Amino acid sequence: MSKDELIRMLNKALELEHAARIQYLSHAELVDGLNAEPIIARLKEIAKDEEEHEEKFRTLIGPYLGGVPSMGIEKTYPATNINEILEVNLRGEKEAVDFYLMILEKIRAMKDELKYEYLKLDHEVRHIIMDEQEHIVELKTLLALK
Repeated sequence: MSKDELIRMLNKALELEHAARIQYLSHAELVDGLNAEPIIARLKEIAKDEEEHEEKFRTLIGPYLGGVPSMGIEKTYPATNINEILEVNLRGEKEAVDFYLMILEKIRAMKDELKYEYLKLDHEVRHIIMDEQEHIVELKTLLALK
């Protein structure tokens, strides 16, 4: 695999994070009902996590790999009620973890080629995956609460 392929994958991840942030913020405005306040607060907190992931991906793409970070955005998914909001975001988090695990495999396969970048790439992608896994658990918990 080439560095260009890895940059393309990281740019797609950046676009996924951008979409997730926008989606979480928009969905937070639609939540109402008895448990609305803590759910709104958590959706906004997750949006901040996604923004941090965007910044990490930009740094990996630009300074570390010499690529150009994407300004694009992946598809977002509307929802009309709390159940749909939680389910659509849960699905998105699972898809992100699956894709980021593929990126992590590629990074590890390129360990020798990325001698001076490898540890930072591996570390950051692993931590983003762990954050996304935390989001999955939290969204499942919120689905059980509603």
